[in-house]
Amino acid sequence: FFFLIFNSIAFTQESRITSTIDSTKTPELVLIQEFKVKASIQDVWNAYTTKKGWESWAVPLAEINLKVGGFIKTNYNPQGKIGDSTTIVTHIINYVPKKLITLQAELTPNFPEFMKADAKDFYNVIYFSNIEDGYISVKSYGIGYKNNPKYLSLMNFFIPANEKSLMKLIAYLEQ
Repeated sequence: FFFLIFNSIAFTQESRITSTIDSTKTPELVLIQEFKVKASIQDVWNAYTTKKGWESWAVPLAEINLKVGGFIKTNYNPQGKIGDSTTIVTHIINYVPKKLITLQAELTPNFPEFMKADAKDFYNVIYFSNIEDGYISVKSYGIGYKNNPKYLSLMNFFIPANEKSLMKLIAYLEQ
């Protein structure tokens, strides 16, 4: 189910993740997804920025070049290989170790046509912060979605898919 709060749509599931779509009455949407996890900041950072990390919770194949202008290449196909047509390339725009990373994905042919014209606008900014009792807060901002029915419908796919992946991340980090 979902409910409206101050021009934002918040979604909840039986999970530890909060997902919110914020429009603040602008032509763009921001998908905010956040959670807290009992883990070290180093372990959380490594899960997002290393080959071993990605392959432990997100994908069977990953290649990382952690630097400004670097990349995260992933492949959900265990029989595939990095660089084939099913590889997803995400560019690292900037980062502050253990605090922040800004990513921009290359859209593959599998993305809807209406998104391709907007590809240059899509970013994901992820903040990492220490909070109480050994917990880390992770807050992700998906930026660049347009405030129209096509994108709102797309959120019905992205939100549960992202939450499922993030629950795998939490399980991996807390094992």
